[in-house]
Amino acid sequence: MTLTLMPEATYHRVLVAPHVELNVAVAGSGPAVVLLHGFPQTHLMWRHVAADLAADYTVICPDLRGYGASDKPAEDDEETYSKRTMAADVVAAARALGHQRFALAGHDRGALVAIRAGLDHGDAVTHLLSLDVLPTLDMWDILRGADAKVAWHLYLMAQPAGIPEPMIEATADSFFASFLDGWTADPDAIPESYREEYLRASRGAVASIVADYRASAGIDVTHDRADRDSGRTLEMPVTVMQQDWGAVLGYDAAPLWGAWAPDLRHVTFDGGHFIAEENPGAVSAALRELMKR
Repeated sequence: MTLTLMPEATYHRVLVAPHVELNVAVAGSGPAVVLLHGFPQTHLMWRHVAADLAADYTVICPDLRGYGASDKPAEDDEETYSKRTMAADVVAAARALGHQRFALAGHDRGALVAIRAGLDHGDAVTHLLSLDVLPTLDMWDILRGADAKVAWHLYLMAQPAGIPEPMIEATADSFFASFLDGWTADPDAIPESYREEYLRASRGAVASIVADYRASAGIDVTHDRADRDSGRTLEMPVTVMQQDWGAVLGYDAAPLWGAWAPDLRHVTFDGGHFIAEENPGAVSAALRELMKR
């Protein structure tokens, strides 16, 4: 069975850069909302939220560069999977589909791409929702000591090319399943068919997924630090929803976010990491409220 975002969605191959096409699902009509998936998932994680929003909005759900059915270019240099490059992909896809301006929501890796899109393309991004991440530079700043073991995978995939890839490929299903299973508070939120699809897609994308993470320990930090030093911020209304990881790692997330987003609503939620599948009603409501600001 081929899984789709929703029965009425149409699928497009959208050229976003030389030799790079994204797989993009589109549904609904009205103002555009772009939804970016996280790790280790595909655009299908938005199925519930998209079904709700499509009643009033044009919902655009791409597979990110390197994930799902989108192209997976070789990591020629550190920019290939930088969030700056991936954000430019997203803006190019929306514009190719006829939307110069759009609201943007991202979960996990997709949230990091959304943040970079908001910083680099403030003329295009009208509103921004981030689900369960910190901005890259803050994330690395707060990871320290034994408590940082909760983010062990970040350190593994930050290693030079040729080290993490064969290790992950040797146990790919177990590796990716450990996150799908371990980060989910409600095991029924990701049905077996979707779990298997996420594993299948990730199994075939180890090199590009690692390249995405490697960029977050390198060039993405450089880009974030330049923005912090220059005082550059997200000028659109921003809503952040995240678990209280500060209870484990000893930080207060709201002030960290406030330094990046002057117009901020910060919400801490109880539950698992995959909130768009575990509590899609809360995510849809937050997006709808955000777009009224």
